[in-house]
This record gives sequence, C-alpha cells and structure tokens, in this order.
Amino acid sequence: MKKWIISVSLAAGVVGLAGCSGDGAEGNSDVVATTKAGDVTKDELYKSMKQKFTPQMEQALQELVYTKVLEEKYDVSKEEVDEKLNEAKDQLGPQFEMFLQQYNLDEKSFKEYLKLQLLQEKAAISDVKVTEEEVKEYYETWKPDIQVRHILVDDEKTAKEVKQKLADGGKFEELAKEYSKDPGSAENGGSLGWVDNAGRQNFVPEFSKALDTLEKGKVSEPIKTEYGYHIIEVTDKKEKKSFDEMKKEIEKELKLSKVDPQKIQEAMKAEIEKADLNIKDEDLKKAFDQVLNPAAAPEGGEAPAVPEGEEAPAPTEE
Repeated sequence: MKKWIISVSLAAGVVGLAGCSGDGAEGNSDVVATTKAGDVTKDELYKSMKQKFTPQMEQALQELVYTKVLEEKYDVSKEEVDEKLNEAKDQLGPQFEMFLQQYNLDEKSFKEYLKLQLLQEKAAISDVKVTEEEVKEYYETWKPDIQVRHILVDDEKTAKEVKQKLADGGKFEELAKEYSKDPGSAENGGSLGWVDNAGRQNFVPEFSKALDTLEKGKVSEPIKTEYGYHIIEVTDKKEKKSFDEMKKEIEKELKLSKVDPQKIQEAMKAEIEKADLNIKDEDLKKAFDQVLNPAAAPEGGEAPAVPEGEEAPAPTEE
C-alpha cells in the first residue's frame, strides 16, 4: 500500500484529540471522564498522549499545520476530494472498507487526508512550468483508464490450464482465487481495479504491452514476465477525450510527473518558513525539525506526513 496511506494511520487516532486540546496550555480543565476516584481532564489526556505517542502527535501537528497554512494559498474543492476518493475506491474495489478498518479510518477522516494530499500537490507544482509542445506530446502518448484483472501462476503449463478452463466457461473470479499467486488481487477475483495512465508505468514491460493491445473483454494468451505467467483481461475501458477537453488535466498530470518526494518536501519547507511557525508546546518543538532541516535527519529519513503520491496496484509485487 502507498506510503502516504501508512502515514494516515499513524495520526488518525490522535489528530482529533490534538486539535481539541487547543495549544496544549496548562490549566485546561475540561473533563473527558469521571470516576469516584476523580476526573480525567483533556489536559491530563493530552499529556499522557504526548508521553506515549510523541511521534504520532508530532505527525498529527504537522498535518494540522500543513492544512491551515496551505488552505490560505490553495483551494481544493469538494469535487476534487470526491474524485480522489472515487479513485481510491476504484483501485481497492471491495477491499476499500477493509482498508479503512485496517488503518482505523472512516470515510470522513480519509477525505480529510486526501484534501491535504491535494493541497500538497498544488503547492509542489505551483512553480512547475510546462510548454504547449510538451502538453501536446504528452497527450499523444497518454492512455485512458482501463479496468484490469489477471491471474498469475508459476509456469506456462498451469497458465495454459487456466486459459483452457476460461475457454470452457470457467469464471475468472473463481479461477483467480484458486490459482493466482498474486496476494494483492487473488482474493479480489484477480481485479487490479482501474489503472490510469501513470499507473501503467508501474507494471513490467511485458504486462504493459499486453494492456496496450488487449481488446475489452478479451483474455490474453499466457504472458511471461520475471514473476511468472499472467492471464490478463481488460474488463472495461474509458474513451480518450479530445485535446481541448483534456488540456488542463494533461497539464496537471504532466506537472505532477515532474514532482518527486523531495520536491514535495522542499515545497512544504518553503511554505512553513513563510508561515512564521511558532510551536508553543515545548514537548512538540521538534515536530518540524526534519522538514525545516532535512540535512540533519537520519540517513534515509523523510519528513512524515508528506505523501509520496499514488501508485497503481502492481501485479508484479510478491
């Protein structure tokens, strides 16, 4: 699963409580629980959370600050968030609810995180330039979304056996559950969901080539890759719109293709520096250290809460 989704799970359980405690000042006497032995206040709960979950609290603070700072400069509409949500639902299919449960999320909190991701994307591409020629060239090679499913097996003999069973009327979903070695899709009937233009780049070349040539509803011959043999079916395809209709979408996608995690991190650093951030809570003073001074971060470390962007489910990962 995407790394930025993992970061959601770290903060999901604390972001609301961190927000309701104000700036963490002493003397907050709001009671969250009562007992005969005494009350538990928000201030006591907040202190306890900091002691036990400092990294998560720091990340929750980052996400709250990023959202406030970025919303001052960039607009993200409800429609944009809903579109992003629907993309996640298309990718995960029946596993979407399981995903929310796995990361202790509900749809509302997931949408809040998607909004933050979109804000970060807009900040990162704000100074990225593309030419009309680049946009036209990108459009020529751009491919519309397709819905894909596959069955991955170890050898050609088994692949041919599966292919024959399909030809004899076997159901793809059932055969995927029985034969497929791809744990990410087998239990979902082999489905990889909707794969967009960028997502195609995550597949090995042989798999991508098959997607380019397969007609809707046709089952491929066994496709050999370094991971085994694939039986692939494109179950649905979207139509490619005209250049004028797609120009803005293409421009955005092209700009995002030029953005990597480091670029996003640099954009967040610049935004925080301009925001004159002052963390009042002494225990959380270091929350933005890795963001503002990445050179001092441990080797391989990244600022938490900065999403890496999306990647389509890959049938090649085992």
